Amino acid sequence: MASPADLVLRNARIHTVDPSLPEAQAMAVVDGRIARLGTDDEGKGWTGPDTRVIDAGGKLVLPGFIDAHNHVRLGSDDACVQLSGARTLDEIHARIRAWHGANPGAEWIEAEAFDYSAIPDGRMPTAADLDPATGGVPAFVLSYDVHTAWVNTAGLRRLGIDRDRTRLPFGQAATDPATGEPTGFIKDFAVKGLSRDGHRALQELGVPWASPDRQYGRLAKSLDDAIGFGITTVVEPQNSLDDLALFERARAEGRLKSRIVAALFHPRGTTDADLDDFAAAALRHDDDRIRVGPLKLYIDDVVEPRTAALLEPYAGCHHHRGDTFYPPEEFAELLTKLDARGFQCFVHATGDRGIRTVLDAVERARAVNGARDARHQVVHVECLDPEDTPRFAALGVVACMQPRHSAPEVAGPGKDWAENVGAERWHKAWPMRSLHTAGAVLALSSDWNVAEMDPMIGIHTAVTRRPLGGGEPWMPQETISVETAVHGYTMGSAYANFLENERGSLTVGKAADFVVLSRDILRAAPEDIPGTVAETVVVGGVVEHRA
Repeated sequence: MASPADLVLRNARIHTVDPSLPEAQAMAVVDGRIARLGTDDEGKGWTGPDTRVIDAGGKLVLPGFIDAHNHVRLGSDDACVQLSGARTLDEIHARIRAWHGANPGAEWIEAEAFDYSAIPDGRMPTAADLDPATGGVPAFVLSYDVHTAWVNTAGLRRLGIDRDRTRLPFGQAATDPATGEPTGFIKDFAVKGLSRDGHRALQELGVPWASPDRQYGRLAKSLDDAIGFGITTVVEPQNSLDDLALFERARAEGRLKSRIVAALFHPRGTTDADLDDFAAAALRHDDDRIRVGPLKLYIDDVVEPRTAALLEPYAGCHHHRGDTFYPPEEFAELLTKLDARGFQCFVHATGDRGIRTVLDAVERARAVNGARDARHQVVHVECLDPEDTPRFAALGVVACMQPRHSAPEVAGPGKDWAENVGAERWHKAWPMRSLHTAGAVLALSSDWNVAEMDPMIGIHTAVTRRPLGGGEPWMPQETISVETAVHGYTMGSAYANFLENERGSLTVGKAADFVVLSRDILRAAPEDIPGTVAETVVVGGVVEHRA
């Protein structure tokens, strides 16, 4: 190195995630990139009078985490009643009443993160369930997965929902089979309510949650959290063209400390003109901080309200298997068309039939267009039939997975996911080890705000399949090693997003994105991984966070 480095990291245990040089003690950074890796003795010659030196104190250094599926724009909203952890309808009522008592002039009661299992008898919620706690104030409540919404009687009136208007720009209102009247439960919210048209409709109806300022507040807070957890690249998986201005605002205001990959939402009805606009947006936003390009699609919904597409009926049902949003033939034609235009597709698929439909579509696209390095992703892969496991590697499809969703206290025995699928299919649940062994690329992620953003929690679950507070594992045959989990949060996610030449490992020539951890998670007992802190976070050679 001809001249001194801008920054030197020394006295570190650097786990590079690069098999050509697995470990180092020192690293030099010049112009935001890694210029040298070596021993501490070698590092003594890399400094000059203006070099910033970080002494890691012998601690573990990893590449910055790349969260492959993190809804930072959706985020969590401090203006909402927080229902996470409310296990009964009575507790939901108590939290709403307490919030309303503290905010008596509110025009809307908004809440987030209700758990389906809090509703009695395994049914879906109704307006009548909300009315005792909300009175005549309209209420708008989102499920923890943001795939459904729940409104009270006043909310039904304010949103103009009645028996003659149940197909909404922001979802499908469920109806009582006996009366035909809307129940207050709205399905398909993730598909329609988070779309460009859905958000605009909610804004026009005066729902405060959908306003641009509230959206930006959620984004800014989530970005602060991301850099604090050592996440140096965030993949925001579902955006409209309208939303891109929020990221530019965050950059202008200094809140965009992590890098962003923004996927554009492709709802049903997307036109060729829309695709032209998407391609143009990808050309406008293609720098090292904000990159736009992949497309987000849905093939099915989620297991908990029984809207994911399964090969066999749900437990306790004779016929209901859930539905796909597209007939398989139509979806295969669509993905083939998008593949031919060069788009990478992130496809939400949770049920085994939904996943198979996506894999069949990729196979069709390759047969028609020829094999190319498309790196289409199946996102979630919650219930995978073993026959389809080897197809991921064979078709070059990335498994974008969220380990925390597989935790026993989230999806295991006694929870809606496990009970709806049935014990005879639990072996299909989040098969991370099976996919890894079969050669599939694992891109690991949080799915914030559906689950905690902290990668330490995801890694702990991937390694143990145990509850956070300890207890019995669920499906432990699908655990993976700490090294494999770290790879999934770094190089696996980099590869999944065509970033492997720039990020994902600590390699000479790549961007200097790294994190110094408070604990050596590669050597610690697995139960000690949660609580590990990102003490220093560096992006492009700039210290963006100190704990």
